[in-house]
Amino acid sequence: MNIGMIGLGKMGANMVARLIKGGHNVVAYDINEDPIKAVEELGAIGARTIEEMVEKLPQPRLVWVMVPSGKITDDTITTLAGKLSKGDTIIDGGNSNYKDSMRHSVELAEKELNFIDVGTSGGIWGLAEGYSMMIGGDKEVVENFRPIFETLAPAADLGWGYVGPAGSGHFVKMIHNGIEYGMMQSYAEGFEILKAKKEFGLKLAEIAEIWRYGSVVRSWLLDLTAEALTEDEDLSALKAWVPDSGEGRWTVFEAIDLDVAAPVITLSLQRRIRSRMEEPYSDKLLAAMRNKFGGHAVKKAK
Repeated sequence: MNIGMIGLGKMGANMVARLIKGGHNVVAYDINEDPIKAVEELGAIGARTIEEMVEKLPQPRLVWVMVPSGKITDDTITTLAGKLSKGDTIIDGGNSNYKDSMRHSVELAEKELNFIDVGTSGGIWGLAEGYSMMIGGDKEVVENFRPIFETLAPAADLGWGYVGPAGSGHFVKMIHNGIEYGMMQSYAEGFEILKAKKEFGLKLAEIAEIWRYGSVVRSWLLDLTAEALTEDEDLSALKAWVPDSGEGRWTVFEAIDLDVAAPVITLSLQRRIRSRMEEPYSDKLLAAMRNKFGGHAVKKAK
């Protein structure tokens, strides 16, 4: 099949590589020249403008957008919509807010264009392992592109599926990422407790390896944790600074809107936010209060 790809970051470029390997024709565009040249070497057809990419695709066209969520995605889809023709399809495979995807679907339908939202998981490992894809949109339209999803997935019948109408793909991916936050935080706290038990001289990398096989807490995330601990058990090269992509926040907001208790995901998000605070004011205030009511010792700033 023929497919246009906009956005050749690490994930987008790897998807292009997997599609080409699977026998698909890809016309690729990025705002930067170097990633275009890189995928051209893999066999993709490069385009230096969105208009050029559209011209090089046979009708009916399919364009997969892999750019950051928010304004960049909005602008890219708006630009595309002005250049595509009736019956063409846009896929948003980035981490967009599901409400934006619902809006895009309505706006594109007015122009007689199809829209599919694909919540995509797999990161830098997707090229080798395949991508997990949660797909929303018109079911018949989605089915038209089954060969592409089968190529990108871990297997033709594994790791991907149609989940519901437009917006549902990104909604399911949002919750997926919220769960991921909680899992990561749980592993991090557990290993920190192990590390704190100095009297046992525990080897964290070895424990991670033990848990990888037969344990109820085994997972791909644990596999990656074991790899990181083997490389540097003290993590001396890293700062305790953890960003959040936005989907964890959206998950928490959604839980509140739906009156669903989600304390683990909420606290894991708060912990990430706290990791980026070098001198939390609230901790200073706690120290000041203890000093005032009980005369407890405080440490003065240098």
